[in-house]
Amino acid sequence: MIMIRTERLVLRHARLEDLHDLHAILSDAVAMQWWSSLPHRTLAETEAWLDKMIVGNRAGAPDFVIEWQGRAIGKAGFWQLPDVGYILHPDTWGQGLAREAVGTAIDHVFNERLTEAVTADVDPANAGSIRLLERLGFAQTGSAQRTWDSGGVWKDSLYFALNRDRWAGRIRTAS
Repeated sequence: MIMIRTERLVLRHARLEDLHDLHAILSDAVAMQWWSSLPHRTLAETEAWLDKMIVGNRAGAPDFVIEWQGRAIGKAGFWQLPDVGYILHPDTWGQGLAREAVGTAIDHVFNERLTEAVTADVDPANAGSIRLLERLGFAQTGSAQRTWDSGGVWKDSLYFALNRDRWAGRIRTAS
């Protein structure tokens, strides 16, 4: 089981005890407004989602639960490389925790040489996520319309990418 500690967070593989904390996020309409599915209506729906994450972790997926102050506040990582995904409980937004978690997950996949580049797919209306990706060094590579059907509502996509060299250069220029 992988466990990565940062200044404020622990990124670790999912476990069954995360169910209620993750359900609080995945059932929250605000948290899920940019996700590729509707908010979870039942604990069983979140349990099935969590089970898939646990199976993915066992198979080597670098996908992590974000723990802060002793509770699971979201997830960040790669369900399927090279696509990064992340979600945090809204009561933790605006504190730099997403940047810390996503940056740590990216560090992990590049340090472990799991991929040469990472990508992201973001709704154009999700200004916070776009800002986060840009701060992490991602560059927009394209866009498309009507890419996600979330409960009968079509969403558009902006595509972003970040390669290992740009990531390493970003770290060197920051010091």
